[in-house]
Amino acid sequence: MNIYVEGSGDTTLVFMSGGGTCSPVLDFRSLYSLLSDDYRIVVVEKFGYGFSDIIDRNRDIDSILEDTRKALTCAGIQAPYVLCPHSMSGLEALYWAQKYPDEVTAIIGLDMAVPQYYENMKISIPMMKITGLVAQLGVTRLIPGISESDAIKHGSLTDEEKEIYRAIFFSRTQTKTMIHEYIAVKDNAKIVSEMGIPQIPMLLFLSNGTGTGFDRETWRKIPKEYFAKMDSVQYIDLDCPHYIHDYEYEVISQKIIEFLRYNYGI
Repeated sequence: MNIYVEGSGDTTLVFMSGGGTCSPVLDFRSLYSLLSDDYRIVVVEKFGYGFSDIIDRNRDIDSILEDTRKALTCAGIQAPYVLCPHSMSGLEALYWAQKYPDEVTAIIGLDMAVPQYYENMKISIPMMKITGLVAQLGVTRLIPGISESDAIKHGSLTDEEKEIYRAIFFSRTQTKTMIHEYIAVKDNAKIVSEMGIPQIPMLLFLSNGTGTGFDRETWRKIPKEYFAKMDSVQYIDLDCPHYIHDYEYEVISQKIIEFLRYNYGI
């Protein structure tokens, strides 16, 4: 597993990518580059993502979490952490805080998922497998503009970083590992839901739902209902698509700093 580290602050922010994000290190770069002067930034690239190995095995929530914890430990990065999950990694972040509460100081959700999103979500595994096969055969290289991610089009990546992102895209599109995650995600969501809600401060940034398969109202309503009984959750609605950190990175970075200073003086 690849673990990227930048900055040297006393507080560690762990960025966790959403499902299918081919290059987490570059996808989050526009955001964490604005935070690394004050905090230690860590980006976890799970198996099957970015520069990490592709593995062909079950991706239950315990396996995913223990891989992450072991990788951080091997890299000498000790808890506690402020978790910054995007999309599907919200499940792992919630489970982490449930199972190891001493390791998680807070959660900053970057349009992160909660278990209820997956109750009625339709996931086409056969189509994902076809997409993965097409990518392996190199056919995607013949499709103009297919590698132009939100990070490339709307973020602050340099031209060199954009070229690296494009190269990674062609080798990390719907990998076997990613597909195993999607196969397990409904069961993982159920496990997280049954564990209850961790009682820690949270700052949740919510998109307008574009790119999620949900309309704006439904996408924003589900997490607010899920955390309805918690007083320590703050919400910030953003009028942009699901990869919010590639669009509103300046606003998000400032709100993160304000949140951490207000709650922890850091």
